[in-house]
Amino acid sequence: MSAPTVATDFATIDWRGRTVRIECQWIAPERGADAPLIVFLHEGLGSVAMWKDFPAQVCEAAGARGLVFSRPGYGRSTPRAEDEIWDVDFMHRQAHEVLPALFAALKLGDEKPWLFGHSDGGSISLLYASRFSDKVAGLVVLAPHIFVEDKTVANIEIARTAYRTTDLPGKLGRYHDSADSAFWGWNRIWLHPPFRDWNIEAELATIRCPVLAVQGIDDEYGTLAQIRDIAPRVGGGSGICELLEIPECGHSPHRDQPDRVIVATASFITNNRRQTP
Repeated sequence: MSAPTVATDFATIDWRGRTVRIECQWIAPERGADAPLIVFLHEGLGSVAMWKDFPAQVCEAAGARGLVFSRPGYGRSTPRAEDEIWDVDFMHRQAHEVLPALFAALKLGDEKPWLFGHSDGGSISLLYASRFSDKVAGLVVLAPHIFVEDKTVANIEIARTAYRTTDLPGKLGRYHDSADSAFWGWNRIWLHPPFRDWNIEAELATIRCPVLAVQGIDDEYGTLAQIRDIAPRVGGGSGICELLEIPECGHSPHRDQPDRVIVATASFITNNRRQTP
């Protein structure tokens, strides 16, 4: 079987009063509209390049097309302006403003994608589905955050020290046009004292699509409560939510246990796929 086509492109959106370029990567567009579309949303320091070939592997297993993109401030997308400081609602803005604008720019029309989000990208996926419940087929969320925990903040403080004292800026520079844009946008808001009260549990009640929530048992950035608290809230307690807790796995299940995640994702999409009327 031949490898799926992978093509990089850029989309342009208007956001926060300026023109923003979004780095996009299409996977297997040749499969056509009959194949499900999976949209991959990266972590707080992620980008298109940092996913490596994982999205292509998922799409191959699920017989799907894929869209991978770098959020504003990350990867090859427009960097964060020097005076732009994200507020407590930064993930809400990504879910409610950036993602709809990107889908419109890419002319997805009435297509209902599956969202595959990791960490902050998982939280953004949940927020998008809670606001636009009729525009998403389903969610796969890896190590999402639904509230702020002490261990999360403690490890983000460690990351701040590492960025200031090690070669971490150089390592991130391989994946981002501006490592400072990516790192400080994420780090400053997570360590901003008012962000300790950030919580999206109540918003999960309006999610109507099926959800697969995945977390490593050894996740250094969150406890299993992050996914266990999703299940009783999706759809007001009556929604479809499957949990996958993976041993010998940290905050990045798709890197620590990729085979488990790929098989679970492909099975979840196949079992829950619904034809659009």
